[in-house]
Amino acid sequence: MRLSFSKLDKLPTIAAGPDNTMCNATPTRCRWACGNQCAHSEPNVSTNETFTAVSQRYLSRRRVLQGGLAAGALLVLKATPLGASPATAHGHKTEASTEGSGLAFEPISLTRGDQVVVPAGYTSRVLLRWGDPLFHRAGGSADPGTITFEQQLLAFGYNCDYVGFLPLPGDRGVLAVNHEYTNPELMFSGYSADNPTKTQVDIELAAHGMSVVEIRRHPRTGWQQQLDGRYSRRIHGFTPIEFSGPAAGNTLLRTTEDPTGKSVLGMLNNCGAGLTPWGTVLTCEENFNQYFANAGLVTDPATRTSHQRYGLTTGASERKWERFYSRFDLAQEPNEAYRYGWVVEVDPADPGAPVRKHTALGRFKHEATSTVISMGGRAVVYMGDDERFDYMYKFVSDGTFDAHDSNGKVNRTLLENGTLYVARFHDDGSGQWLPLRHGEAGLTAENGFADQGEVLIKTRLAADRLGATKMDRPEDIEVNPKTGKVYAVMTNNSRRTEPNGPNPRPNNRAGHIIEITAAAGDHAAAAFEWDIFMLCGNTSDPTTYFAGYPKEEVSPIACPDNVTFDNRGNLWIATDGMPAVLPGNDGVFAVPIEGEERGYVRQFLSGVQGCEIASLTLDDSNETLFVTIQHPGEGSTFESPSSRWPDGRVPRPSLVFVTKDDGGTIGS
Repeated sequence: MRLSFSKLDKLPTIAAGPDNTMCNATPTRCRWACGNQCAHSEPNVSTNETFTAVSQRYLSRRRVLQGGLAAGALLVLKATPLGASPATAHGHKTEASTEGSGLAFEPISLTRGDQVVVPAGYTSRVLLRWGDPLFHRAGGSADPGTITFEQQLLAFGYNCDYVGFLPLPGDRGVLAVNHEYTNPELMFSGYSADNPTKTQVDIELAAHGMSVVEIRRHPRTGWQQQLDGRYSRRIHGFTPIEFSGPAAGNTLLRTTEDPTGKSVLGMLNNCGAGLTPWGTVLTCEENFNQYFANAGLVTDPATRTSHQRYGLTTGASERKWERFYSRFDLAQEPNEAYRYGWVVEVDPADPGAPVRKHTALGRFKHEATSTVISMGGRAVVYMGDDERFDYMYKFVSDGTFDAHDSNGKVNRTLLENGTLYVARFHDDGSGQWLPLRHGEAGLTAENGFADQGEVLIKTRLAADRLGATKMDRPEDIEVNPKTGKVYAVMTNNSRRTEPNGPNPRPNNRAGHIIEITAAAGDHAAAAFEWDIFMLCGNTSDPTTYFAGYPKEEVSPIACPDNVTFDNRGNLWIATDGMPAVLPGNDGVFAVPIEGEERGYVRQFLSGVQGCEIASLTLDDSNETLFVTIQHPGEGSTFESPSSRWPDGRVPRPSLVFVTKDDGGTIGS
C-alpha cells in the first residue's frame, strides 16, 4: 500500500496533554448547539478503540513510508437543478484538476466584533432573518418580541443551520434551510426556563424544522426572497411525516398517537443536510435527546439502556415541553424518542410531496449527509454521529440510480432499502466499513436486536458491538466533486486523553479533518484508505498541521464544523466553537485540496458575537456564498443581549449572502 503523506518532515509531534474534563459552555450551549459531551451527556462506554489510538500508531509508522496514493476514478454527481431531469446530473469519471486554486482574496484577521466581516472587495447582505414571513398571509414582518404561533408557522424559523441552493431558470433559485433549535431566552421577553408558557412552547415547535424559500437575483441589490413563491414551504414540529424502510411499523416506533408506527409529528433539531443527485434534500435530526423527559422512569430495561446510550434526560427536560405534550414524557410514551434521530427526505420541487424519515440510514445524532453514486450506480450516503467518541457511517442502496427517472418513482425509493455500515480505522492507514446486518456479528435477538428494524433503531448499540472506531465528534462528511476523495470533519473532543489513529491528539480542543479514499475509487467498496489533512489550532501550536503547508502563512482555525466545495474543488469550512480556542469569532475559511497551495488555509469571513457559522454553500456560478449565522448573542437574554445583530435590536439568527463587488467568483 502506498500512502499519500508527501511531506513527512512537516508532521507534528503529538504530545499528551491535560484533559479538559468539564465543558466551559452553559448546559444549554453544550446540549443544544455544539453537541459537546459534558456532564449532561452520556458517554460512549464501549471498549471500542478510539481514533486517536489508531492514528498515533499510524503517524509513527508513516514517518518511515514514502510514496503517494493515486485517486481512483469515481462517478460523482452534482445535485439536479430544481425541476430538471436527473439526466442533467449524470456523473462522469473525473481526475484531479490541473488548474490553480483560483483563491486570491486577502485573508481577514481574527476579530471579536458584532458585525459580519469579509475581505476587501466583497460585500455581505442579510437575506432572511428569524420571523421574516414567507407568505403574504403571515400578515407582514413579526416583531421578535410579539411573534405569534400562527405567524411562526408561515415565517422563517429560528437558528438557521444547513443551507442548500437549487437553481431555477432566469436568475432564480430555491434555498432549503434547516432550523436546528431555539433559544427561548432570546426569543421571548421575560422568559422563565422553569415556567415556560404553552404559547411559547408552541412557537418554539413551529420555529424548528426547515424553510424552503424561493429567491430571485436583483441586478443591484442581489438576492431577494419571493413572498408566496411557488416552491416556498415550512416544515416544523407539527408537520406529519412518514417512516420508510425496515423499521417502519416496528413495535418500538408505536405509540398511543400512532399505534401503527408508520408516521410521526414533526422533525426536531435538524442540523446539517445534503442534496441528492435526484434533487431532494436529506436533512438530519441531531441532538433530539434534549426534548424528552423522565427516561429514568421507563420500566423496560432494554428501553432504558437504549435511552441512556442516546443521552436522554432521566428527569425533567430543560425545555419542559412534556408539561404540555405527553409525547415528550417518556414515562407516558417510552417509544416516542425512537421516532427521532433520523435522516429526513424533503422534495423542494414539490411542496405537496410527503416528508419521509428513512430508517434504513440508521438512528443517531446525524450532523449531515453527502450522497454520491457509486461506480455500479448505487446511492451512497456518508454520515457522522456528532457526539464525542461516536462513529462514522455510510449507507449503500440496494437499488441503482436512474439518470432518466424524470418523475422520481425509482430514485426516491433508493433510500428505503440497502446496507448501513460503520467505520473501523486501522493504524496502517487503511480502514473498513462494517455492515450492520441483523443475524451477523452478534446483532441477534439474544443480544437485544429482534430484527433489522431494531438494529437500525439502536444503531449506536449495534455499532458498539461491531467494534467501530470512536471519533472526535464526526460532523460533516463531504465528497470532493473534482477528485472523489472524502473529507470527514472532526470538530473537537476535549475529553480525549489518549490518541488513536485518525484522532491523533489527546485533548483535541481544536479539531481536525481526515482525508479518505475509497478502494479503487468506488464508494460502495468495503475498504478505504485514510490520511490526516489538517490538525487545526493556533499556528504557534506545535501539534497543528495544514497538509504540509508552511504554518506561518496560514490563518489560524479551530473547530471545523460544516464544509462545502467550490467549482475548482477548494474546500470551504465553517467553524463552531472557535472562540474557546482562538481570539476571534467563528468564521469561514477556504483551503485548496490539490496543487502547490494544498493546505493554504485563509479566513474569508468572521461572524458576530455569540454565534456559530452553522453552514455554507455556493450557487452554481460560484458568484454567491450563502452563510447561516446561528444563535447570535447566545448566553445572554432578550432584555440584555450580548449581540444586537443584524438590525440593532434583539439578535436574530439570519442567512446572509456574500458577493464580490465586481461580480466575480467567490474567493478570486
